[in-house]
Amino acid sequence: MQNPHHANAEGVTVPIIPLQKLNLPFFQSVSAGFPSPADDFIERTLDLNEHLITSPSTTFFVRVEGFSMQGAGIYEDDILIVDRSREVRNKDVIIAFVNSEFTVKRYVIQKGKHYLKPENPSFSTIEVSKYDDFQIWGVVISVIHTPYEL
Repeated sequence: MQNPHHANAEGVTVPIIPLQKLNLPFFQSVSAGFPSPADDFIERTLDLNEHLITSPSTTFFVRVEGFSMQGAGIYEDDILIVDRSREVRNKDVIIAFVNSEFTVKRYVIQKGKHYLKPENPSFSTIEVSKYDDFQIWGVVISVIHTPYEL
């Protein structure tokens, strides 16, 4: 079994979910209006890794705890697909290590300052200063979640 944690150079670990290869039936389309006999439209199998993961050696999954990113469509118990090799850009959603804690937030650079911005007004924006122990662990490239009731 693979090690369920990933450690950085300082020995800090984050629990991860290992990548797995799945080939599942892939249907051509499904109507959001009237039902159609979808079994007649199987095109091929679909490997989610082909569509969601561009760099398997630097990609990991992590489960979300908390509610600070709901405005970005990220909910508690969602699984994030995170790529450590992606260059971080302004306004990317990232996994960060800040002062001994992991967090998922939107990375914002504004007027030369760096912020970790939640997507829920109940939470405060974090300004990252040169005095903080701060590392970017990766860029969130996809979110997997169960549809919720409106």
